[in-house]
Amino acid sequence: MGLRLKIEGSESIKLPETSIVKVNFGADIPHDSNARSTDLGSSILITGKILAAVDGEAADDTSKIARWSLVPAENSDCYRNVQIDVVNASQIVRQITIPHAFVVDYEEDFTDETGAGTFNLLIKQKKDKMTSLKFEGGFSGE
Repeated sequence: MGLRLKIEGSESIKLPETSIVKVNFGADIPHDSNARSTDLGSSILITGKILAAVDGEAADDTSKIARWSLVPAENSDCYRNVQIDVVNASQIVRQITIPHAFVVDYEEDFTDETGAGTFNLLIKQKKDKMTSLKFEGGFSGE
């Protein structure tokens, strides 16, 4: 199973299946709620590899994600459209679209043991735009 990430804003960011290791999707409601809360949120943790450019390939787009994580709240570009595709046998089995995503946390980790860096990107959907988040599946084969 593969994972693809596409982020659209002031610039386009794409990470292929070779880069993304894991995606955790969660619906967030207050844990002290005694009924279904109207205070609904969503968070997604994306874990991946920072791949070095070899044999004349272009560098991966992880540095663009790092720059996005530093965009201040006063700048509308802090909100971007994020699409995550879960692919199995060349077929999309799940597609998550977060049209007003913002970075909550971004970390990069480099060690000399593995030869590649890793990153963790935690994003959320802007709370007043929760109804525009799409979590789709069941796509038929082409």
